Amino acid sequence: MAKSKEVKTNAMRILDSMKIHYEARTYECKDFVDGVQIADILGLPHEIVYKTLVAQGASKQYYVYVIPIEAELDLKKAARSVGEKSVALLHVKDINAVTGYIRGGCTAIGMKKQYVTRIAQSAQTLEYIIVSGGKLGIQLKLSPDDLRAASAGEFDDITR
Repeated sequence: MAKSKEVKTNAMRILDSMKIHYEARTYECKDFVDGVQIADILGLPHEIVYKTLVAQGASKQYYVYVIPIEAELDLKKAARSVGEKSVALLHVKDINAVTGYIRGGCTAIGMKKQYVTRIAQSAQTLEYIIVSGGKLGIQLKLSPDDLRAASAGEFDDITR
């Protein structure tokens, strides 16, 4: 009998190639559900689960922000953190074209292009965080520093 092969997302392959330790957690998901519902499904404390948002600056450049699921992105702080006059969140219909990921499966690791990435500074106080694994139904547990390294991101004050 053939061995069932574990499905690897692009994000997981990148982490593997960088020799970054992570744990993949899977759950049943046919349609998008928000991060709070995912945390509840997996029985995880909300403060360790982070969501990935994509915004476009006044310069038309794209930026990636990783923040706690219950937090709100402060657009002024977010713009300031990347040297923009202003940023606006990307419309849901544009997520796939810009990132290569779909809503609910978007992660800062392995997008179509390497965008400037900011991670909420609150992540630095945690031993590990949970982020999307690049596909609906997969979450990744890794250290905040490893997420920073894999996404070429920086920690900053970007939430309200």
